[in-house]
Amino acid sequence: MNLWSDEIQQYILEHIEREPDFLKVLTRKTHLHTLKPRMLSGHLEGRLLKFFCQMVGARRILEIGTFTGYSALCMAEALPDGGQVHTCEIFDELEPFLNQVFADAGDLGKKVNLHIGDAADIVPSLDGLFDVAYLDGNKRRYVEDLEMVYPKMRKGGLVIADNTLWDGHVIEEESVALYERYKLHPEVPVSSKEAQTVGIMAFNNLVANDSRFQTVMVPVRDGMTLVRIV
Repeated sequence: MNLWSDEIQQYILEHIEREPDFLKVLTRKTHLHTLKPRMLSGHLEGRLLKFFCQMVGARRILEIGTFTGYSALCMAEALPDGGQVHTCEIFDELEPFLNQVFADAGDLGKKVNLHIGDAADIVPSLDGLFDVAYLDGNKRRYVEDLEMVYPKMRKGGLVIADNTLWDGHVIEEESVALYERYKLHPEVPVSSKEAQTVGIMAFNNLVANDSRFQTVMVPVRDGMTLVRIV
């Protein structure tokens, strides 16, 4: 979902920090070797992730949903020596590709710790607190993932959630009716796509109304929500 014209988007890209060459290469590889390359964070969102991590002085970052490693490397760029990104990817078929991506990134890639498996099993086993958490995994589980990472975050830490506008489905009358029906009857089965929409809407409503969080939604690409741990 893009809220701006192609010309405006190009103007933005020409007036922000340049995309590193190694990430341009990774973008091309993602388009060659994956079925859904649009899942890649991309130039603007990647620079924002780096920027936000630098702003909070992050040393430890948690990511749920690695895909091809673009976002993990962008956040790793923000880290000082000794900083770490712990990234969780559930699809084990991506492991060889990701291992090569991080190896090719040299010292930057050494800051990334790849965990293959379900984040619900991995995250509780990780020690220490995190400064930033980036949620870009299963949209059905956004609320559960937020509650899972919450006790792992330092006060003042930042949770970033991707795709929170969900191609505009969050404001469609059908989606609103679906969400209201789901709140009343969560036991009623819904389709996979409907479950993702419900998951996003539940997350958006939670972070907007829970006193534990200070929240702002940024209309970048498919929506990026910033949640500060109060």
